[in-house]
Amino acid sequence: MELSLLKSKIHGACVTDADANYEGSVTVSADLAELVGLEEYERILVGNLTNGERFESYVVYGVRNAGVIQLNGATAHLGKPGDRLTIMSFGLYDAEETAIHQPKVIFLNEKNRVTKQH
Repeated sequence: MELSLLKSKIHGACVTDADANYEGSVTVSADLAELVGLEEYERILVGNLTNGERFESYVVYGVRNAGVIQLNGATAHLGKPGDRLTIMSFGLYDAEETAIHQPKVIFLNEKNRVTKQH
């Protein structure tokens, strides 16, 4: 049996922009995505800590070290600049992997700088 477990989490990401005219996705600065092992175009679940919205999308890499977290397309209507998000991805793990699995997690401040990671 395989279990779906949390693989990656970016907690407290601050939305920097929202563009409803852009083809859908969530833009995440490449350095932040790579810290937690998020691949470009990977499916994500996003929780908006500010307004309670929850939605699925996918990641596109943004400019490295720019702290970009941008909601694109339809997701632009689910948040606005300044909102705080939790961005999560999940993976399938067998029993052996489940026993040793630890998700990669980073916590960000209001400028999308890493304050803690594990």
